[in-house]
Amino acid sequence: MSQNVVSLSLSSDQIEQVQGALAVLERNLSGLVSLSVEERRELNKMGPKSEMFARKAHDVIAQSPDMMPGSFNLKEFAADLAALDQLRPVVARLVALAQRGEDTEMALGSDIYSAALEGYRFAKLAGKGAALDELRNQASVRFAGQGRRRAAAAGEPT
Repeated sequence: MSQNVVSLSLSSDQIEQVQGALAVLERNLSGLVSLSVEERRELNKMGPKSEMFARKAHDVIAQSPDMMPGSFNLKEFAADLAALDQLRPVVARLVALAQRGEDTEMALGSDIYSAALEGYRFAKLAGKGAALDELRNQASVRFAGQGRRRAAAAGEPT
């Protein structure tokens, strides 16, 4: 195999421990929400400048809570800020881990596909046989129409 971006071997015990750890994460982060596309679109977004404003607003309001109507929930405002501060580093680690997982999945897929192409090329050179015929049939399904696309891109008639 000429390409080997990643070599990974996970034992069944490791997979079991990871599944258990994910279950613990899901249980301990059960308060996380899922928003629909529409909900995401309609929510006010808080970027860095908005966050500085919001934190300053909290400080000002906390110093003079009596200026706010009775329906304003200062405790919830403070709790949301505290939860955001707690959640951010956790989410950052989860996102980094998920990205590494996706990158590893992509690398493994690339290694596998490259090995399959390399094996197919060698099998074609080696000759004929039932296994090669089956592989050729699979390749024809996978690469159907690519010759026409290449010819069109090169300006050749199809």
